[in-house]
Amino acid sequence: MELTCLHAKFNLPQLPHLSLLSYTIPNPRIFFRKRSNLCLASVSDTLVSGSRKEVSSKKEDEFGDLKSWMHKNGLPPCKVVLKERPSHDEKHRPIHYVAASEDLRAGDVAFSVPNSLVVTLERVLGNETVAELLTTNKLSELACLALYLMYEKKQGKKSFWYPYIKELDRQRGRGQLAVESPLLWSEDELAYLTGSPTKAEVLERAEGIKREYNELDTVWFMAGSLFQQYPYDIPTEAFPFEIFKQAFVAVQSCVVHLQKVPLARRFALVPLGPPLLAYRSNCKAMLSAVSGAIELVVDRPYKAGEPIGVWCGPQPNSKLLINYGFVDDDNSYDRLVVEAALNTEDPQYQDKRLVVQRNGKLSIQAFHVYAGKEKEAVSDMLPYLRLGYVSDPSEMQSVLSSQGPVCPVSPCMEQAVLEQLADYFNRRLAGYPTALNEDESLLLDPNLNAKKRVATQLVRLEKKILHACLQATIDLIDQLPDHTVSPCPAPYAPLLK
Repeated sequence: MELTCLHAKFNLPQLPHLSLLSYTIPNPRIFFRKRSNLCLASVSDTLVSGSRKEVSSKKEDEFGDLKSWMHKNGLPPCKVVLKERPSHDEKHRPIHYVAASEDLRAGDVAFSVPNSLVVTLERVLGNETVAELLTTNKLSELACLALYLMYEKKQGKKSFWYPYIKELDRQRGRGQLAVESPLLWSEDELAYLTGSPTKAEVLERAEGIKREYNELDTVWFMAGSLFQQYPYDIPTEAFPFEIFKQAFVAVQSCVVHLQKVPLARRFALVPLGPPLLAYRSNCKAMLSAVSGAIELVVDRPYKAGEPIGVWCGPQPNSKLLINYGFVDDDNSYDRLVVEAALNTEDPQYQDKRLVVQRNGKLSIQAFHVYAGKEKEAVSDMLPYLRLGYVSDPSEMQSVLSSQGPVCPVSPCMEQAVLEQLADYFNRRLAGYPTALNEDESLLLDPNLNAKKRVATQLVRLEKKILHACLQATIDLIDQLPDHTVSPCPAPYAPLLK
């Protein structure tokens, strides 16, 4: 049943475009028995924007803010405060962020959240169930955590986690100064990513979330004792897919990957953690598991009132956009992938496969091209591509007997290899609907749509990498001693994707 039908049938308030768990869909089996009460609860428990601001602020007066709730439940004194900044969309409420409450020095502990205020699978399901569940390879930790919070959301104010879930709703699945993940963009909005491999990644990830949704009932049956406290239907009957996807994406934007902890604790939801903390690719601070708590030690000085940042891990901008809704222009981990493959129709395919494996490569090899290191990446690709152009059996035997990725290089072969590579980079650049200078002009527009802005930032950085690769290839062509040589014919040239 579509969400619009559910709203019409049950007379529920409209769902926002994105809120972690903004719903109160009653169980059809008990709906008629509690109809009037449930409808009232739906209005008060669903966090929405615009006209509902007054209702939301009344709730905050009743429950206090997130930090006050945490102090009441064991958070020791800390050196941070919650502040707020405007949302990209003026229809949405301002979002909170964690800032220093006093001047901090590098090495100071900003806060230490006790394990009793941290959501992990160990807390939700228990070690044995987690191990069994994850070995099925059907459900991720994120799906399980999202499902748990969805059921907790149904508990409303009775849930211990109500203040935390309310804060996640307020953040609407965004990081600081970020937009919603492209996983929640419309088809028209995804068109902003045309030409970028990120668009295919988004669609593939969305399919993965759908597969996990179809497996949600597995959790219900494997962890029945946990869900006995919830008087609701099994997951796929209780929650429409779109609601689950919103919850999954919101959990994805704030989950912390802890190091040196048991499997059941490696993914954690930490109040005061992301998305209240700003992710930075050039930051060294990380949330760490210590005895009985999760703490944050800052890696740099902060003045009182400054937002505190943490490291987002070695992720390229495509992952930052999909996971957290932002792009970092100074991301030293940003990269593109060039996939090269030996031609399987080549009569010498098996020999060439043996050579590349001996040199630590694969018959289908992904070359990572990091921003600022394009020349090195092109140089790394050349031996692989040259091997694909070897056609003489005696030359192939010479390569097999050599130590290292050495193959004879003739002027015509080098010309052919470099021209294939240059053609590949040109084709990738031609796949974008805009040129690099057009992207830079767009970004100067202060009124540019927030999603289009972040998408333009991403494709602009991708094009800069591709242009640098193309220039490195052209420079090598210019260095060839004889430009009158025709490229060698290559019936079994490697495939570039």
